[in-house]
Amino acid sequence: MLLAALVALFAYKIAAKMPDFEVYWRAGGRAAAAEPLYREEDEHFRLKYLPAFAVLAIPAAMLPLPGAKAIWFGISVALIPVLLALSIGLLPTRHRPAWTLALITFVLMAKFYGHELVLGQVNVLFAVIVIAGVQLVASGRPVAAGLLFALAMIIKPYAVLFLPWLAAGRAMRALALAAAGLLTALVLPMPLYGWQGTVALHRDWWRTVTESTAPNLLNADNVSLAAMYAKWMGSAGVATALAAGTSAALLAIAAATLFRRRGLARPEGLEAALLLTLIPLLSPQGWDYVFLIATPAIVFFVNYNRDLPAGLRVGAWFALVLVAFTLYDVVGKRAYSYFMAWSVVSVCYLVLFATVVVLRWRKIA
Repeated sequence: MLLAALVALFAYKIAAKMPDFEVYWRAGGRAAAAEPLYREEDEHFRLKYLPAFAVLAIPAAMLPLPGAKAIWFGISVALIPVLLALSIGLLPTRHRPAWTLALITFVLMAKFYGHELVLGQVNVLFAVIVIAGVQLVASGRPVAAGLLFALAMIIKPYAVLFLPWLAAGRAMRALALAAAGLLTALVLPMPLYGWQGTVALHRDWWRTVTESTAPNLLNADNVSLAAMYAKWMGSAGVATALAAGTSAALLAIAAATLFRRRGLARPEGLEAALLLTLIPLLSPQGWDYVFLIATPAIVFFVNYNRDLPAGLRVGAWFALVLVAFTLYDVVGKRAYSYFMAWSVVSVCYLVLFATVVVLRWRKIA
């Protein structure tokens, strides 16, 4: 019955959509033919991923688009319970049954999971790879961990945030392999494009990312710190300084939190939750649905919320429920527009970030 419902959902609601997956599929076709990847005529749906990503997308491009969409939809649906299970597996101790943690987390994240499926995005895959890499580090398997982190950086370059984490945790072998994997990824297009063509591709990628950042800051769905301050104050001057200062402060807090791990069993899980929650806030093009990669932070909060100060606990529940149930079809266009225009989502996830930090400073996890 569930399978039939998913097939119907895809056929009648999603098959005609998945615009982000179409970007990947088109990029794979272009890479296979050694054609330019970053084109202005693609407008909003320009590829913003590394050239190596397009090379990895070649197998998908070998399939007809409808079939490729169906397969990717099935993979993405299957990865959601995997993400929940891996996130629960990060917990040092479990205070609630696994099914309770999974159900509450799913409800709080359902809006983002649904958006992910409609767009055909790769954030669930990214989160699964990163969390699996973290667990491999914790279990003493640095080779596989390093390779997974290298793959994660190809899928979403901001996985580079985990390289300092590997260094801080003295996982030097995993760090070396991740760095080597990233360097390999940079030359991955060479058999197709040659040396000069590969260099040109990376220049085009950098230009595309940097030139598309400023126009997207005032997009209602952008939840980054840069977008938050731009929406509040305008896109230049004070807003830019505040975004940079807040980003630096959050990174400093995260670094200090990592160094509070001494004496704790399995500290890696909370640290991964912290860094994954930071990524959408730090990335200038962090869209709201990218917060689904904060699934481990939700799991940690739901599991340990009774260990938090009462005010923070109540505030975090309110923030997460507010985000989860502020839906366009529920609150209406006007209320939803105000909700997104004022970056309420960003503020709410800053509260979640605070809960994870307090858990570490209280030596809970």
